[in-house]
Formats: sequence, C-alpha cells, structure tokens
Amino acid sequence: MIFSERLKKEREKKGWSQTELADKIHVSRQSVSKWETGKNYPSIEIIIELSDLFGITIDEMLRSDKELTEQVIQDSKKLAYPKWKTFFDSVFMLGAFLLVFKLIIFGLNHFIGTNIMILEGLPKGVVNFAPLVLMVIGGAGSDSLKNKYLD
Repeated sequence: MIFSERLKKEREKKGWSQTELADKIHVSRQSVSKWETGKNYPSIEIIIELSDLFGITIDEMLRSDKELTEQVIQDSKKLAYPKWKTFFDSVFMLGAFLLVFKLIIFGLNHFIGTNIMILEGLPKGVVNFAPLVLMVIGGAGSDSLKNKYLD
C-alpha cells in the first residue's frame, strides 16, 4: 500500500475529516488532500506526528512507498556548511565577473582605441591574475563542500 492510500485509510479508521486531521497536526486541509492524492509528501517531522497520531510505526508509514522513502532520505541530507558554500560560490562569481569585465575593457582598448586603465596603482600581475585566482579559490572551495552533509 502506498503512503497516500495508507494515510487516507488510517484517517478514515479514526473517523476524521481531512480538516480534522489537518487541525491535529497543524497543517492546512489542502496539504492533507495533496498527501492523500499523492501530489505531495509530508516532511519527516509530519510523518512522525502522523505515526504517533495513528499508533503505527514510522516504518509502516515509509516502507510502503519507495518515492516517499527517497524523499525523506534526500531531505535528511543537508549541507554541513551552507554558508561557506555560498561564500565560495560568490567568490567564484566575483572572479568570473571581473574576468568578463577585464575582457570587455581589453576589447574596448584594443579594437575601439580607448585607453581605459584598470587599477593603475596595483602591480600588473595582481590586476591580470586576480580574477583567475578568485575563480580557482571559489571553485575549489565550493567543490570541496558540495558533498559534505550533516550526519
């Protein structure tokens, strides 16, 4: 039996309407309706509440539906360092933006004959390689964190 069928069967055994069940677990009636029609699945916290409410094990609720089981597994995988991943992604994007900006300035100077200088006071090595360095640092940092999940 899949989750949606099991939920409806357990709710009807108690003689509750969708609204009554929704009130007991503090969700909308529409959420209960979507779960019972298989259009959506509840979070693991709600599944725990439902199993307690119906007096059945979580295993009985989950094992019947492979798709729900997969969703619960995916939901439990949260990045361990989401702020650091965002930081490294931002550093990479800054480097990419600076590289594109530098290429536009180079193109204007070379093809149109403008004389735009980028950060004149800094050494040429810094100006030339800063975007690349930012992209490498951002990419490496982001890549090292993308598969680190909380246990």
